Amino acid sequence: MAVSLNDIKNKIASTKNTSQITNAMQMVSAAKLGKSEEAAKNFQIYASKVRKLLTDLLHGHEAQNSKYHPMLVSRPVKKTAYIVITSDRGLVGGYNATILKSMMELFAEYHDKDDFVIISIGSMGSDFFRARGLQPIYELRGLADQPSFDEVRKIINKTVEMYQNELFDELYVCYNHHVNSLTSQMRVEQMLPIVDLDPNEADEDYVLNLELESSRDVILDQLLPQFAESMIYGAIIDAKTAENAAGMTAMQTATDNAKKVISDLTIQYNRARQAAITQEITEIVAGASALE
Repeated sequence: MAVSLNDIKNKIASTKNTSQITNAMQMVSAAKLGKSEEAAKNFQIYASKVRKLLTDLLHGHEAQNSKYHPMLVSRPVKKTAYIVITSDRGLVGGYNATILKSMMELFAEYHDKDDFVIISIGSMGSDFFRARGLQPIYELRGLADQPSFDEVRKIINKTVEMYQNELFDELYVCYNHHVNSLTSQMRVEQMLPIVDLDPNEADEDYVLNLELESSRDVILDQLLPQFAESMIYGAIIDAKTAENAAGMTAMQTATDNAKKVISDLTIQYNRARQAAITQEITEIVAGASALE
């Protein structure tokens, strides 16, 4: 059945409206991405300073006992916790599908149902796991596009507290790491126990001049949980940056596809109109010939 000219015109108008919406959403995501990248850059400066301070404190013979702090020592693993970071909404391309598929494969390969727990950040992940009978022990929904530490303080503090109370024996954060506006990489990073602090990286001259008002153990009791919390927060910022980049790319793709559809419909419309005009001319000529 031939499509009428009015139907094609309506499709063109509808697709143009969709294109305008996706283009606006792309620009919004681009603005969010710029802010997220700036926040991630600022966090890296802070994280490097805290890491340096910890490596300095862990350096030297007088710090040997500090190396056996509960947050630094691996214990027998009976239960593993995973913080899974997803978005609260769709329209972000394959951002959520990538991490959720990888997590289900990881659970199936390495775990029984009772030897791991999920801490979910993002509605998409929470709903996904619940639909499959995996109930998160803690979850956070409705996170801002540029979350402050205060917004995530409760879930981060609770997670570190649960580790210290031995409700689980190791903690991993699973998220999409932002590489650039077109690329992200799914990461599973161990956060607890803290295993990536190397005292050999310390500045010996700086360490020798350190004057501590409290013992190293007292300072580490305060600093190590804060370091773990900051690393989790850094992963959240990184994931949000990747989410905004994925949203921008998805909307760019949608806009490009809409433009292609408009182009194809315009060609179809012009051909249909030309055929209609040709038909009318043919009928007029035929009518004139019949009158002669």
